Amino acid sequence: MFFHLSLSDIADILLVAFIFYQVYKLVKGTVAINIFAGIFTFYVAWLLVKALNMELMSDILGQFIGMGVIALLIVFQQEVRRFLLLIGSKYNLQNIFNFERLFSKPSIKDEVAEAIVRACDYFAKTKTGALIVLSQNSELFNYAQTGVLLRSIVTEELLENIFFKNSPLHDGAVIIADNKILAARCILPVSDNNNIPGSLGLRHRAAIGMSAATDAHIVVVSEETGNITFVKDGHFKVRITPQELNSFLHNDFTGFVVNK
Repeated sequence: MFFHLSLSDIADILLVAFIFYQVYKLVKGTVAINIFAGIFTFYVAWLLVKALNMELMSDILGQFIGMGVIALLIVFQQEVRRFLLLIGSKYNLQNIFNFERLFSKPSIKDEVAEAIVRACDYFAKTKTGALIVLSQNSELFNYAQTGVLLRSIVTEELLENIFFKNSPLHDGAVIIADNKILAARCILPVSDNNNIPGSLGLRHRAAIGMSAATDAHIVVVSEETGNITFVKDGHFKVRITPQELNSFLHNDFTGFVVNK
């Protein structure tokens, strides 16, 4: 044996691998992946000149490497922010001392799910654009504050009125939390992932960006095609039926074939 691995070493390796995997998920498909590849190439070149004992080049590159942490924070400030949001909201750390909310599985009432399904079916038939965010463990109040707070009962008629094209609240997202409409006309973070098909518009990009930054589930109805899309964990399934939507709202994802 040339080396000895302890339990702490294994835990250390797994933790670093987890962090790198999460960082890769954040930058995959974005312009930041090219920057990340450039920095990695620069670091490999520094290791190579050190191994070849090229002292002058090693010192020059070493000066840049020494400022690497600051440079990374500047270059990847948006990705760092998204990573911290992912750790804080996606893994429900804000409720770590709220044991009732921490260990309870969020569920949607049957009447609320039925109202959403009927409204989305109507939106699909009339080609009315809609963007509905369903809070899970995170309350999403910071996103709700970007819109108009309602705190109202979820009904099919209210959803249809909100997303009516001449309504002052239709341009934005509706956030549903604790089986109530928390807010409407909310602004969501838009994904800059280059792998998103061009056939998906700004509503879909906002839904994918929101699901990547939080644990929320999002329903999108396309204004152009009338297709219903369900989004969770940064992944999405397009052209779902009202029956599939009802299953997804009740956390039954057996038919959720991921599109990336």
